[in-house]
Amino acid sequence: MASANGPTSVEGVLAQASRDKVGHIDLQFTDVTGMVKAVQIPIQALESAFEQGVWFDGSALEGFARIAESDMYLRPDPTTYAILPWEDQPIARLICDVYTPTGDPFPGDPRGVLRRALASAAEMGYRYVVAPELEFYLFRAPVDPRALQPEDRAGYFDVEDTGSRAVRRAITEALTAMGLQVDSGHHEVGSGQQEIDLAPLEALEMADAIMTARLAVKSVARGRGLLASFMPKPLAGVAGSGMHTHQMLLYSQTGENAFANPDDAYGLSDTGRAFIAGQLAHARGMCAVLAPLVNSYKRLVAGLEAPVYITWAQMNRSALIRVPRVLPHVRERVRVELRCVDPSCNPYLALAVMLHAGLSGIRENLTPPQAAEEELYLFNTRRRQMATLPTSLQEALAAMEQSTLVSEALGLTVFERFLEAKRIEWNEYDLDVSPWELGRYLQNY
Repeated sequence: MASANGPTSVEGVLAQASRDKVGHIDLQFTDVTGMVKAVQIPIQALESAFEQGVWFDGSALEGFARIAESDMYLRPDPTTYAILPWEDQPIARLICDVYTPTGDPFPGDPRGVLRRALASAAEMGYRYVVAPELEFYLFRAPVDPRALQPEDRAGYFDVEDTGSRAVRRAITEALTAMGLQVDSGHHEVGSGQQEIDLAPLEALEMADAIMTARLAVKSVARGRGLLASFMPKPLAGVAGSGMHTHQMLLYSQTGENAFANPDDAYGLSDTGRAFIAGQLAHARGMCAVLAPLVNSYKRLVAGLEAPVYITWAQMNRSALIRVPRVLPHVRERVRVELRCVDPSCNPYLALAVMLHAGLSGIRENLTPPQAAEEELYLFNTRRRQMATLPTSLQEALAAMEQSTLVSEALGLTVFERFLEAKRIEWNEYDLDVSPWELGRYLQNY
């Protein structure tokens, strides 16, 4: 994820850190639930970190490792060096892989899960390239969860005279300084809702980029007295925040788009159609990874362009998978957009299960159903019954537990830890008495 002119070797990082007058380095990694974790070391310890790693207690992190597996060490990836531009002094970060005391990659490391998925694609002759649309809300401080105040009252693509334009611009500048390319930024449908679109990258670089972008968005907003939230549905009755993810498979040897067929009505090759069919076939099983919060399922409801039915289309934005139109002279840029993903997910795990599902469709030569271009919420009664996504985290976890593909994609360690952590989350929610219940029932019964 280094910039074009950034360091890619240990020696290059040491030299660049010296030129940047860096005093401290954040060694970052991600836990199973998608939270960024970090240990900060002084610059004098960086060479040793590259040579010997940095030890930590994995059992102290939620859903990461059990007591018997507690000793872990971090190995920094030199290609991920970047200065954190929102800090008040030169502090850099390096993203790390997690290893066991025997020197083997830790099977519970989400970054390792995605590496294994990409290796499977490489064996089939493909590279996996993605581009996400990151949606989030900006709220004014102080934050009262009972009465959230959006930063603005603008709407979709509005050129609003508010601070949110400046915040988006500052976020873009921060990401650019860290070596990431932002394709565009704009106001979304909801008051205070923003979107930042990242330029396409290969999947491991993009997962790093998504973690970086989430950190940058929240840090820049905090510096301006605002709260940025990637919560999928922070406000009732208005648009939720998704992370629509555009996907392509490129042939490893030629770099050509394996999804492209200019003679097809949708511009799709048989490979592209099989990839779609694989993701549709495993949509319910992988949904808990792509939409991992209790709150995620308050976004995945009918209306407001959120997907509910497991189908695909080109024009219909309520379809689970879209094949966005491209101009005739660039049909080779055809891509597949998965729309149920939300920005609270662990991107390493999400991209891994998405890739495995698509590849399974190619291996099995699956064919997708007929595209559903009409209004989907009337579709079931008019033409055919369609399967739906889970309606709660509990239902999604039950579907995930039955999915052999998701288990194989994540590996047993992550599969078990993820289910365990998310079941704890569901049980806590299930046992809570909400303000809605008190308002509805307390005086009436």
